[in-house]
Amino acid sequence: MTNLFNKIFSFSKNLNNKHSSFNKLKNEKFALLLFSAIENYSETSELRYVGGCIRKILNNETIDDIDFAVNLKPNECIEALKKHNIKYYETGIEHGTVTAIIGNKKFEITSLRKDISTDGRHAKVEFSNNWLEDASRRDFTINSIYADIDGNLYDPFNGKRGLELGKVEFIGDIEKRIKEDYLRILRYVRFFLNYSKLEHSEKVKKIIKQNINGISNISSERLLDEYKKIIKSKGFLKLFKDPFCQEIIQLIFPQFKNFEIFKKLNNFAEKKLSEVDYILLISLMIMSDSNNVDYFLFKFNLSNINKKRILFLKKFYDEKIYKNSFSEKNLWKVLYYNGKQSLQDLLYFEIFKSKNINKKLINLINFFKDKEVPIFPIKAKNLMEKYNISEGKLLGIKLKKIEEKWINNDFKVSEKEVTRVLEN
Repeated sequence: MTNLFNKIFSFSKNLNNKHSSFNKLKNEKFALLLFSAIENYSETSELRYVGGCIRKILNNETIDDIDFAVNLKPNECIEALKKHNIKYYETGIEHGTVTAIIGNKKFEITSLRKDISTDGRHAKVEFSNNWLEDASRRDFTINSIYADIDGNLYDPFNGKRGLELGKVEFIGDIEKRIKEDYLRILRYVRFFLNYSKLEHSEKVKKIIKQNINGISNISSERLLDEYKKIIKSKGFLKLFKDPFCQEIIQLIFPQFKNFEIFKKLNNFAEKKLSEVDYILLISLMIMSDSNNVDYFLFKFNLSNINKKRILFLKKFYDEKIYKNSFSEKNLWKVLYYNGKQSLQDLLYFEIFKSKNINKKLINLINFFKDKEVPIFPIKAKNLMEKYNISEGKLLGIKLKKIEEKWINNDFKVSEKEVTRVLEN
C-alpha cells in the first residue's frame, strides 16, 4: 500500500525538456533489459534510476555513470538478472549492491536500505522495500531523487527544487548525517562548489568544523577518491574563491602546501585544466619539499605507476634546473628514459606553475604529441655474432657506451662508431 501511495501521489511529471534525456535512456539496450528483468520478477518489484545520474539530467550535465535502486533484496535481484541472462558480480553484497554487466558497461543496482548502526565510516544496514526509508538515509536532498524508466520522479525531499535554487542541503539532522559517514564533509564541499548559488549556512559551517576530526576515521583511499572528484569537477576553481571550502580542504589535506597555485593560473593552464589528470594536479599541490612528497606518498596509497610519476617530478626538480633542462634535445632523453607520460607531466607541470604563458613549452607539447619513445636498435646478440664477442660483463659495459653515444647523437650511431667503442 505504501509503495502504491508513493507511486500515485509522489511522482512529479513536471520535467519539461528533461523528458528527452530520459527518453534517450529509455531506448538504450541496458535500460530495456534491466527494467524488464526487475519489473517482471514480481507484481511489486520496481527499479528506479537514483542519485547522480538524475541530478545530472536535471542540471543538464553529461551523465558519466548510471546507478539504480531496487525494492528487492540482493539475492532476489541476482535471481531476476539470472532469469534474463544478464551478467553480474557481487560488488558489495553485504551493503546490497550488485553490478550488472551489459556489453562493456557496468551498472550498480542497490537494494533499498535503512541504517541499523553507523560508526562514521560504514553503516550496518537492513534491506527494505520502502523508498522513503532509503531516501531518508542519503546525504543531500539533491542526491535523494529517483526516477522510473519514463522519467517520472520520486522526490520526497524536494531535491529538484534544491537544484533549481542552488541549495545544497543535508537531509534531516545535519550532525547525525555527518557522523554516519564523515566523508560527507568532503562531499558537501564538492556539491557546494558545483551546485550552490547561495552562501554557506552558518549552522552547517559550525557543525562541520565541530566534526572535522572525524575525518580521521576515513581511509586515505576514500578521501583521495573524493578529492579526485572535486579536482575533476567543473566547480574546482571555485574552491579558490571560497574561504570556508579552502579551509576544510587544507584541514583534511595539510600536505597540499602549494594549494594556492591554482588561484592565479595562466590562461593556457586554466583552459587545459580539464584535460590533465588528477595526479599531475596533486603533484603541483604537494611539490614543496622532499619530505612533504615522501610523507604524502606514505599516507596515501597510490598505485605504483602514479607514485613513479610523482617521484620522477620530485627528482627532476630536486636537481638544479639548467638553461637546457627544457631543450628539445634534453626532453628527447626524458622521453627515452622515462616515457611519454613523464614527459607530458613535466611540460604541463612547468606550464602550470608559471605565472605567464610560456610559448616555447606549448610548442614543445605540440612537438612531442605524436612522438614515440626511441628504440635502441643494437642488441647484445647482434654484437656477439658480428664481432665474435663473448657474453659477459664487458659486453654489457660496451653496449651501454654505444647506447650513450646513440642517445647523445640524437638517437643515431654509425657502424664505425660502434666498432670504435668495441675496439677501445
